[in-house]
Amino acid sequence: MAWERAQQHLSRWLIAYALVSMGLGLAIGYPWAPWTEAHAGSIKNLTTAAVFLIIYPMMVNIRLDALAKAGRNLKGLALAVGYNFVWAPLLGFVLARSFLHDPMLALGFLLVMVVPCSSMSIAYTGLAEGAIELATVVVAVSFVLAIAAVPLWMTVFAANYQVPIPLHDMLVSILTVLIAPMILGYLTRRLVIRTLGEGRLQGLQPVLSSASMLAMFAIVFLIFFAKADMIVAKWSTVLLLLVPNALFIGLTLVGATWLDRRLGIDYREHMAVVFASTGKNNGTAIAIATMAFSPMVAIPAATMPIFQVMLLVLYLRAAGWLRGYFGRPRRSPATTA
Repeated sequence: MAWERAQQHLSRWLIAYALVSMGLGLAIGYPWAPWTEAHAGSIKNLTTAAVFLIIYPMMVNIRLDALAKAGRNLKGLALAVGYNFVWAPLLGFVLARSFLHDPMLALGFLLVMVVPCSSMSIAYTGLAEGAIELATVVVAVSFVLAIAAVPLWMTVFAANYQVPIPLHDMLVSILTVLIAPMILGYLTRRLVIRTLGEGRLQGLQPVLSSASMLAMFAIVFLIFFAKADMIVAKWSTVLLLLVPNALFIGLTLVGATWLDRRLGIDYREHMAVVFASTGKNNGTAIAIATMAFSPMVAIPAATMPIFQVMLLVLYLRAAGWLRGYFGRPRRSPATTA
């Protein structure tokens, strides 16, 4: 079928399309910088809509009983929370001390490390055929915990600086890109099953998957389109941030992959945990930085998507190898001695 071929084509050339989206965003966004600045609100709304369009098709496939079961996956939830609120801040502190000597840049980088995981992690999990239900629960729990974790860690990092938390923005974000698509997806699922049957819903899988990937490319384009002027003007700063950003993502992906397998996490659960632990909510970090500090503090959050998108897409492309890695039986303690 045509949609199945489209899905296979988009999956095979995922990295290429992501790179093309980045390049087009920079090439078009830079000369149009005054326009993007004047229409920042509209671009933000388009980005939110694109995130919605990524998440909604995946939510159509979610069963409420599976979501409730994912909430009882204490091992997966504990790992994700540990990666997000213990591992990330501590590793971020070491990297900031090692590579970032400007205090404002260092503070901005640390802010990215302590914000909750992004709703995009649900999209990456879905594209990897991971446990979307677990990823959804992790994102929701992380947003709630972030209300206390962000000011706590930033108080430690910024000493006497009290960081105001944009609770309204966080709640609106949860409602827009998580709860709303979940409700609409559930209603769509019931409607399709009732009118067309379970088999027809299964036949829509390639359409839903292709729609999610196309929306992801749109988000990549919008990120680079909106930030093209800053990326070009601050190219040296972007390069400076490359090392700690890439090291954080790379070390987290490698470390979580090794530890999750050692702890007996299966492939689907691992993909939910690792994407929810590595993909940071840069929008929330930018909001906090601009409210509490200065535009300089917001630069790490604004440039993080450059490395985040590329490395997470590369990890997504390794899904075939990862299935084999997690599928192999682990050796018993007696044989590892």
